[in-house]
Amino acid sequence: MADYTAYFNGEWMPYSQVKISPDDRGFRLGDVIYDVARTFNGKSFRMKDHIDRLYRSLKYVRIDVGIPPEQMTEISEEVIRKNAHLREDVGDFTVTQFVTRGPGSSARTAGPPTVCVKVSAIDFARYTRYYNGGLHGVIPRTRSYPVDSLDPKIKHYSRMNFNMADLEAGDVDPESWPILLDIDGNITEGISSNLFMVTDGVLRWPGQRSILQGVSQGMVFDLARQLDIPVSEEDLQPYDLYNADEAFFTSTSLCVLPCTMVDRRTIGDGKPGPVTKQLLAAWSESVGLDIVDQAVRFSRG
Repeated sequence: MADYTAYFNGEWMPYSQVKISPDDRGFRLGDVIYDVARTFNGKSFRMKDHIDRLYRSLKYVRIDVGIPPEQMTEISEEVIRKNAHLREDVGDFTVTQFVTRGPGSSARTAGPPTVCVKVSAIDFARYTRYYNGGLHGVIPRTRSYPVDSLDPKIKHYSRMNFNMADLEAGDVDPESWPILLDIDGNITEGISSNLFMVTDGVLRWPGQRSILQGVSQGMVFDLARQLDIPVSEEDLQPYDLYNADEAFFTSTSLCVLPCTMVDRRTIGDGKPGPVTKQLLAAWSESVGLDIVDQAVRFSRG
């Protein structure tokens, strides 16, 4: 695997040389804020939106990164440029920024923050096969964190509930991805993605109180407006998902990925639906790249 160049605490170095202290609160307590963007044909996609979300999370958890957003954006663009010669073999990159609170026994006195910006090859093999047939979802026992405990708009690494949900979903269906509920039984999101469903031509999504505000989710809203697809924000339960005509996940890497079965119940006719296909085609057109074709070409699965 290529050893990509990364930015780490003010220096450029091979990512293999990036070392986090075992005393860092990011390692010890998951005290980390992060974001993940991606490139299309080597060009960053909605980088400002990702950086803005990163800094909203940092402000909320009271980590002063010491770098203004404009500089973080430029560092993120520079890491793409420094690794551009390695992109041909992998298609495109994800671009991750992460900031820990740094070492310290108390959140009040910890620091200085640890700051890293890196690129990785997109793991196309993880999901490429699902574009045509659709992936499966499972609603596990583990729930999303209650909003009164941790606001879901924070993008952070404290995700043990995601790990448990993934394991539980795999026990039911090895080909599935988990779909979490909130404490009231409403659908929230996947472990690294937002969820949409389509009923009678209406694009439906869970209320934003209990989910991460996804940048890819925002792209879907923009495309829906362009395509005159009605959108409805609702409290949604498993019943609504089981009876939907279509369902799909969105995230930075996969963009739009159809979901055709949940809890071993077929969604619609068990095939990727027309609205899902329309949104994916419009996304491809907007970035000047066939998203599915690229995933197929660079998948190693």
